[in-house]
Amino acid sequence: MNVTGTLISYYFYCFRRMWLHANEIKMESNSEHVAMGKVIEEFSYDQRSTKYEQILIGGAKIDFYDAKNKVIHEVKKSSKFHETHIWQIKFYIFTLEQAGIEGVVGILEYPKERKKEEVYLSDRDRDELIEIQFKIQEIIQSEEIPDRVEMKRCKNCSYFDFCYC
Repeated sequence: MNVTGTLISYYFYCFRRMWLHANEIKMESNSEHVAMGKVIEEFSYDQRSTKYEQILIGGAKIDFYDAKNKVIHEVKKSSKFHETHIWQIKFYIFTLEQAGIEGVVGILEYPKERKKEEVYLSDRDRDELIEIQFKIQEIIQSEEIPDRVEMKRCKNCSYFDFCYC
């Protein structure tokens, strides 16, 4: 199975959620938080869909890519999981590099918070992403589902009912 941007994100969020998603148990379609994030992404920058392209490459589905300037635009609902968002963009940059596209930069945007941040990929990040992808493969190919981790954020997770019922 290809490692995707979603799996990278879930790796930093919750191994159990990552395993479930990778093993075709997907609960995101029932989540108000996921739906709100999609609305914010779609309507915060109306002109983007005509100006930039969506690309699918390897395990990356990049919603807004400016091919001319080699810029990935990633829009998120809030900065609550900032580190997760950073690694997801780094994964996209890494994936483009693997396809021979050099000099890509990411821009992480939180329209509700009016924040914007540039994201770059270092040699250390490349090494870390190789290790992360290996660990993801190891976890999702396991016969056993990872243990539930009780955290405050669980109550808003689309997998809450699965884990706590």
